Amino acid sequence: MSNPFDSTTSIKSALSKQKYIASDEIATIVYLSQKLGKPLLVEGPAGVGKTELAKAVSGAAGRELIRLQCYEGLDESKSLYEWEYSKQLLYTQLLRDKLNDTLGKAESLAEAADKLAGEEDVFFSTRFLLQRPLLKAILSEQPTVLLIDEIDRADAEFEAFLLEILSDFQVSVPELGTLTAKQRPFVILTSNNTRELSEALKRRCLYLFIDYPTLQEELAVVRLKVPDLNPKLAQQAVEFVQKLRKADMRKSPSISETLDWANALVALNASNLDKDVLEDTLSVLLKHEADLQKAKRQLNASPPQPRQKPDDFGKFSGN
Repeated sequence: MSNPFDSTTSIKSALSKQKYIASDEIATIVYLSQKLGKPLLVEGPAGVGKTELAKAVSGAAGRELIRLQCYEGLDESKSLYEWEYSKQLLYTQLLRDKLNDTLGKAESLAEAADKLAGEEDVFFSTRFLLQRPLLKAILSEQPTVLLIDEIDRADAEFEAFLLEILSDFQVSVPELGTLTAKQRPFVILTSNNTRELSEALKRRCLYLFIDYPTLQEELAVVRLKVPDLNPKLAQQAVEFVQKLRKADMRKSPSISETLDWANALVALNASNLDKDVLEDTLSVLLKHEADLQKAKRQLNASPPQPRQKPDDFGKFSGN
């Protein structure tokens, strides 16, 4: 069976089968990331397909996707592991009689200590490790894709901790010693640029910036993901979204919101983007009241014409 990641061309083809349209740049950086064994840091506005890229890579490579969702306050115990002391204590209590029997046969304290040492694997083993995403990726018997999603939402302290993991893919557990990755995971980190990441983290990664797509790129995504949408209506919808992004909005619609809107138009059996349809469905695209009111003012300011098309709003702007 051929390796779907042995060239940039095969990567584009493999990602396409996962319904992810990759540019030449995306395919090249993904290829280099797996070839050089370096983590891939993907930045860009929210909703442009950064997380979807990790999912597509996982599907294309036939690897399990292990996801660590970052947030403020994320720490080692929530991302790496927790030691289940209560479970360990329960084992000790249940095996107390057996342990007493084993130690009771010893003729000296030294021999009892040796016998007890011989049973350490029972009480200090991975059975008491509650694996979080990072450790799960390290201990996996099979190659995985490790997605560290929205790393910019985590604290700088966690980012520093993460540097150690990404450098050696090993972790020290006091009760067990050093655990080293059996299969080095393909690591993808995403960031929405809510804060500046450290230079140390960026040095360890290959970098990819995914911006909002061009009209033709977005139209291709809509046609791929929402095939039931009338081609003419798909063209009109994407043109309208592209114009919204050029307006002075608090939050421009993302690709995911474009797809939501396209699915909404299919659900409503819309045949054209007249003014009523636009007003009734704008909230699928715009998620802030100020943006909605601004867009509606622009629509109402347009000359009253029946069944207007996006082209009728060619002068749409946030001014």
